[in-house]
Amino acid sequence: MKREREPIPKMKSEFLLVKCPDCGEERIVFSNSSKDIGCVGCGRKLAESTGGRSVILASIVKKLG
Repeated sequence: MKREREPIPKMKSEFLLVKCPDCGEERIVFSNSSKDIGCVGCGRKLAESTGGRSVILASIVKKLG
């Protein structure tokens, strides 16, 4: 009897490079962050925690990893 191979599940979370709409500074954030993430330059909120997947309030430049 031949054993079937199970595929390795893909991660549902990822790291994102986001750009602040006010000052243009870029920052790496986690898509399932447990804390609110703010911009280092101007203090604007870039990602808001919801308990699961974060709501990204900035523009996503690219997905990392």
